[in-house]
Amino acid sequence: MAASNREIRAAYTDSTITVYQAYRPEIGLAAARGGRFPEVWKRDRMTWVKPSFLWMMYRCGWAEKAGQEVVLAVEIARDGFEWALRHACLSSYTRGVHSDRASWQRELKRAPARVQWDPERDLHLRPLPYRSLQLGLAGEAVRRYADEWTVSIRDVTPLAREVHGAVAAGELERAGRLLPVERVYPAVPAGALNLP
Repeated sequence: MAASNREIRAAYTDSTITVYQAYRPEIGLAAARGGRFPEVWKRDRMTWVKPSFLWMMYRCGWAEKAGQEVVLAVEIARDGFEWALRHACLSSYTRGVHSDRASWQRELKRAPARVQWDPERDLHLRPLPYRSLQLGLAGEAVRRYADEWTVSIRDVTPLAREVHGAVAAGELERAGRLLPVERVYPAVPAGALNLP
C-alpha cells in the first residue's frame, strides 16, 4: 500500500487537531458539559481516537449503537497527538516493518500508543480505496490525552443526526456541506507512522 493511501486527514488548526470518540450518555454528556473526561472515564484502559468524522459515524452507526449514543469532538494539542504517533506501534504485525513477529509483540506491549489503518468511509459508510487512522492510547498516553492534551470537548451528536438525516433523504450535497472540513495533516516523520 502506498504511503499516500495512509495520509492522516483531520480538522486541525495551528495548535490543535480534532479527534472523535463515542460514549454512552453518562460519560459523553458529562465530558461535553465539563470540557473534561469525568471520573467514571477509565484512565487505565485503552481508548481509541479517530480523526475522521465519517469513520466515527461508521463505528458508532450514526450514534445509534448501544453505548455509543453520544459522539464527542475532542480538540487536542497537536504536539500531544504527534507525541502519540512518535511513540506508537502498528496494531498488527507487518512484514518489512518489523524484523519478526516476536519483536513486534514486545514493541506492542511497551508502546503507549497503537496505529491502525482502516478503510475510510463515504457518506453511505461504504469503504473508500484509502485508509483512515485510528490511534489507540494506553497507559501514559491515556493520562496525557485526558489530563494534558485535551483543549475542549464538544457533543457533535446533533451534527451526526443531521448529516445522517440528509443522507437518508438522498440530499448528499447538503450532507457533504455539513461535514467537518478535514484536510491532509501536515507531514510527520515516516517513523512516527511506522511506515517502511
